[in-house]
Amino acid sequence: MFLAPHKGLGYDASFVTKPYVAQLPGCQRKLICRASLPSRSPLLHSSNPTTPTLVGSSNSSRNTLRPGRPQLLKPSHKGVLVSATSAPTMDLTMDRVPSRSQQLDRLAASSKEDPFDVLIIGGGSSGAGCAVDAQTRNLRTAMIEREDFASGTSSKSTKLVHGGVRYLEKAVLQLSLDQLKLVYEALHERDRLLSNAAHLARPLPILTPCYSWWEVIYYGVGLKFYDLLAGSSTLVPSKYMNILESLSRLPTMSKYSEDGRSLKGSILYYDGQFNDTRLNVTLATSAAAAGAAVSNYTDCVGLIKNEAGKVVGAHCRDRISGKEFDVHAKLVINAAGPFADDVRRASDPSKKPSVQGASGTHITLPDFYGSSKNGMIIPKTKDGRVVFMLPFQHHIIAGTTDTPIQITSRPRSTQAEIDFILNTLSDYLDVRVTPKDVLSAWCGIRPLPNSGKGGNTQNVVRDHVIFMDDDGMLNVTGGKWTTYRSMAEQAIDAALASGRLPNDVLPCQTRDLKLLGAKNYSYQMKANISQDYQVPYRNLPLGKPELRDPEVDVDTEIAAHLSACYGDNCDRVLSLAREQQLGKRLVPNHPVLEAEVIYTAQAEYCMTVEDFISRRSRLAFLDVRSCEAALPRISEILASVHGWSEDKRKAEVEAARDFLINNFTPGPMVHTDSSPPPTAKFPKVPDSSREQVAA
Repeated sequence: MFLAPHKGLGYDASFVTKPYVAQLPGCQRKLICRASLPSRSPLLHSSNPTTPTLVGSSNSSRNTLRPGRPQLLKPSHKGVLVSATSAPTMDLTMDRVPSRSQQLDRLAASSKEDPFDVLIIGGGSSGAGCAVDAQTRNLRTAMIEREDFASGTSSKSTKLVHGGVRYLEKAVLQLSLDQLKLVYEALHERDRLLSNAAHLARPLPILTPCYSWWEVIYYGVGLKFYDLLAGSSTLVPSKYMNILESLSRLPTMSKYSEDGRSLKGSILYYDGQFNDTRLNVTLATSAAAAGAAVSNYTDCVGLIKNEAGKVVGAHCRDRISGKEFDVHAKLVINAAGPFADDVRRASDPSKKPSVQGASGTHITLPDFYGSSKNGMIIPKTKDGRVVFMLPFQHHIIAGTTDTPIQITSRPRSTQAEIDFILNTLSDYLDVRVTPKDVLSAWCGIRPLPNSGKGGNTQNVVRDHVIFMDDDGMLNVTGGKWTTYRSMAEQAIDAALASGRLPNDVLPCQTRDLKLLGAKNYSYQMKANISQDYQVPYRNLPLGKPELRDPEVDVDTEIAAHLSACYGDNCDRVLSLAREQQLGKRLVPNHPVLEAEVIYTAQAEYCMTVEDFISRRSRLAFLDVRSCEAALPRISEILASVHGWSEDKRKAEVEAARDFLINNFTPGPMVHTDSSPPPTAKFPKVPDSSREQVAA
C-alpha cells in the first residue's frame, strides 16, 4: 500500500499521494520531462538532446526548458507532453563503482550547507532499491548499512520471485482485497525482475502433487486464476501433469500420500527463482555506479535534527576504522527492515512499534532429494502452512516456517522447525529423509506491518507500508523481495511529495533498468565460457594433461556458476583468475573460484570472510562443512587485498567459524575442537593483487 494510514503509530499521514504521480505542495498534477538532462548524473545521456514539445501547441517561452535542467511542465489542454527524443539511457558499468574509502570520503564531505538530497538508512533490499531509484532520478543519494549489504532478512528468503500462491488462496478464502492486490502487483513485478536482472533470476517450473481428483480440480483452477492475474506477464501457463509426467520431472515425488491415497498427477506452474544476496549486492553496486554514495559497515549512532525538529541527517561510525562523521541530507529514509523501529526510537523513544517479526527457517539438502530443474510446493501442511522444495545451486533448499519471533540480529533455526520441515518432506517424498543429510540451516526474520494483534503471523498481509513520522523521517516497512522495485518507486514518489527535495528530477527510471551484469547477459554465456576455457582441453592429445592451462581450470559447472552470479562481468573474474593465478576452486565440491574472493573484495565491498561465505558466494547457505574448510584460503586472499596482519587474518577465520555455528546450524555441525579442519594447500596470493583493479 502507498502511504497507508496506520492507527496508533504517531506519524503524520496527512499527505497521501497516488503511486507514480508526483504532486508537489501548491501545484497541480504535473508530468516530469524526460528529455533534457541534468548535469548532476554522469550516467544519463542522450544521443540528441532536444527540447520537448507539446502535442497540439507551440513551444511558447513558458513551456521551453532551460538547457541542462529538466523542468516540471503542465500538460497542455490540447495535448500531452511528449519528447522529441527517446528517454535518456543508463550506462551502468563496474568501472564507475568507487572504492569504499572513496565512498566514505563522499559521505563525510556532506554538510549542512551542502547536504545530500536523500540519506537512506539500511542496505537491504528496500534500502538498496530506494538508492537505485533515487539516484537514477538525479537525486544526490547516500545509503548506509550498519553491517553488510543483505546481512539480515534479504539474504534469507526462499529465493522465489513470485506472486504468492498461498496469498492468492488467502485472498479468495478470506475475501481479502489487500491480499489480491499484493498478488497482482507481485506477479507483474516478477516479470520486471526477471528481465532487469536476468543473470540472477530465472523461470522455475514448480509441481503441486495431487492425491485426489478434487485436489487436481482445486489446485488446477486456483493456478489458472494465478495465470489470469499475471495476464501478459504469465511465464508459462499452468497445466495438469499425469503421473508419468510428474515423476519424470520429479522422480522422488511419493506415489502415495501419508494416508495411503495414490498419486493422481500434479499441477505444473511457473514462478521465478533468484539469488537474493547477489541481487542485493548488485543493487548496492548499481546505485554506486549511478553515482550514489553507499557504504556497508557504517552505523547510524544518532540522528541529526534541524531547528524545526525534522531529521536531516545521521551521526555515523565506520565500523572498520572506528572513524565517526556526520552525513547531512534534506530527507532521511528509514529502510532498516526489522530494525526500523530502532531507528525511529532514536528520534523519539516513545514511538509505537510499526513492525512485527515472523521467522522463516530453511534447510539445505543434497541434490538427490529433488530435481535440478523443477521444484515442488506442498500447499497445505498439517498445521496449514506451505513448504517449498526447490533446486538452488546444485542443492535442494526446503522451507519455510512462519512463526512469531522476537526481533534479533542473529536469529537461529530451532531443531523443532527443522524437524517440521523434514517430517513434512517425508510425507511427500519416496527418499528416506534423515537429519544427517541437512547441510545447512538458516533462519530469517520477515518485517511485517504491525497488526497490533500479536499471535499468528500467517494471515498478516505481506504488503509494504510507507509513512512519514512527525519528525519528517520517511519510513519504508514490510513488503517482499519480489516487489522491492515498486516499493522503492513509491517511496521516492512519497519523498518527492514531501516538498523537501529538488523539483528538477526525472521520473522513475527503474522499470526497465538493467542492473550491473545484466546488460549484455545471454543464456548462451555459459556455453561461450565453456567453449573458450574447456573445449580446447578436450582436443588435447591423450596422456598430455600438462598442456592444460595451469592458471584457469574452468569446467561446465564453473561456467554456469560464473555466468549466473556475475552476468556480463564474469570475464572480469576470469581475467583475475588468469592474471593472479587464482583459477582453482576454493573447495573441490563447489564451483566457487579463488578469483571470486579478490574480485568481490575489489569491486563489491566484500570486507570480511563472513561477507564472502554468506553474501558474495552462498557457501554458508549450501554446505557448512565445505564452507569451513575454505575459510583459511579465503582469509589469505582477503588479507592480501585489505592488508591484514596475521593476527587479524586468524581472527577473521575464528569469527567466520563462530558465524557458521551460530547462524547455520542448530547443533555441532562445525569443527569445534582445537584441530584445524582439513584444507588443501594453495599457492600464496601475489602482493600485486592488492593494487589490482577490477577492470
